[in-house]
Order: sequence, then C-alpha cells, then structure tokens
Amino acid sequence: MVADTVLDADHIVRALQGAFSHDASRRELLQLAATKMREAGEPYSGVYMYMVHPGDVLVLEASDGQPTDLTSIPIGSGICGRAVAEKRDINVPDVSDADGYRACSLETKSELVVLIRRNEEILGEIDIDSDLPDGFPEAEQTAVKAVADALAVLL
Repeated sequence: MVADTVLDADHIVRALQGAFSHDASRRELLQLAATKMREAGEPYSGVYMYMVHPGDVLVLEASDGQPTDLTSIPIGSGICGRAVAEKRDINVPDVSDADGYRACSLETKSELVVLIRRNEEILGEIDIDSDLPDGFPEAEQTAVKAVADALAVLL
C-alpha cells in the first residue's frame, strides 16, 4: 500500500491476480477492480471502467457507485476522452472549473482518470469520481496507477 492512501492497491492487485488465475473474464476483472476500489470509501464515490473500442470510443464495461448514463464517450470528448487523446492521466481537483466536464453524477466534486496502458497502447481507463473537493492527492493517484498497471498485464 502506498503510504497515506485510502486505497490498498496491493490488496486489489492480489485479488485481481487470484481472479485471473481462476480464469476470470475481462469484464469480471474490471468489475472486481471497480468494486474493490469503491469499497475503500471516500474519496471513491464512483468507479467507472471505460475501455477503448473500435471507432475511437470509450465504452463503460464495469462500474461501482453512482449509476451513470455515460456508457460511451468519444475519444477527445470530456475529461475521460481527453485523457486518452492526450495520452495522460488527468486529476481534476474541482470539476466545476474543468472545461468540457461531463458528469457521471451530479454530486461529483473532483475526478481522477488513470489510463490502463500496455507499453504505448492505451487499453482503457479508470475514471473515479469523488463527492469531496480535491479528493485525489498524489499518493492516491499513485495507488490507482498500481491497479491500472496490474489490469494492463492481466487483460
């Protein structure tokens, strides 16, 4: 676990590895990660797993927390689509100040998008909403990246 984090990334990675060794499907691995992350509590209000699909679109394949109507997002659109287009993680401390922000939940105050990438290939992303402002300090972002890196190997 990264020091001073809510998320126990090591625990989640071990759970993912165990599920993988029992032939869990891609969807099952994504759902397991979303559920385990959401169970960490605040700042993890909603966890959404968007994967890159043909046609330059992100498709929601698993989630835990507030339901969302954003089941597909064009790459380049909103924070999620921009992260893939710019090939970088994006941490938004205050979504009310973010250009092009598209809400998964009206209660969201901050958002973290961490790419799931295998070498240079972007497979998808972990999109996390928080009902807390500035919910994702650097240590928390590092913990989420550890989960994304594990998914990149297992998917």
